Amino acid sequence: MKSVEDLRIKIFADGADKKEMLEIYKKPYISGLTTNPTMMKAGITNYRAFCKDILSKIRDKPISFEVFSDEFVEMERQAMEIASWGENVFVKIPVTNTRREPSLPLLEKLSRQKVKLNVTAIMTTTQVRNVVAALNPSVASYVSVFAGRIADTGRDPLPMMAAAVEMLKVAPLAELIWASPRELLNIFQADEIGCQVITVTNDILKKLSLVGYDLEEYSLDTVKMFHRDSVSAKFYI
Repeated sequence: MKSVEDLRIKIFADGADKKEMLEIYKKPYISGLTTNPTMMKAGITNYRAFCKDILSKIRDKPISFEVFSDEFVEMERQAMEIASWGENVFVKIPVTNTRREPSLPLLEKLSRQKVKLNVTAIMTTTQVRNVVAALNPSVASYVSVFAGRIADTGRDPLPMMAAAVEMLKVAPLAELIWASPRELLNIFQADEIGCQVITVTNDILKKLSLVGYDLEEYSLDTVKMFHRDSVSAKFYI
């Protein structure tokens, strides 16, 4: 199997804890970072201040911050401000608002203004196709497909992600993100089909040290864990 060093895919750290973000950012295998309002809602009271604080320390890797309005006019205003915070900033725009209204006209408008976008919450090939058509081919962007959430519905995300890879070939500056992975294996699956980026939470990143680990040893480690925990619990029959 491939080592982490042999992977072509770029690994983006996904999270909103300042300490973790700054620690992970320094790792050589981390190529960028992403956040979202759900991750940021715990303990963050000033969105602008938090983002600018992070950007004062992270300037040389792409980082995505999301708009949080449900109205497209306000989304546009927020997107323009977020984009002004740094050259490495990508603005996350949801593929629709909560009323199922596609954000395609807004994507077209922002792309024309050279805003670097990360279009998020995508889960169908139709959405991928429409988003790619709306993006400015001369501006860097990310198309974020939530493969993990697709898998949560019992569907295999691999065929769709492979199709999305092909769809993005008409937009050379747009990169496909395998979003919301559920296990470390997803990194290798995404790499195998030619996906350019995968966003990974710290819980999964911690498992990178297991890549290539001897399975006999891992089996023994598991037996030792069960024994240690049963002794600690003072179980008896």
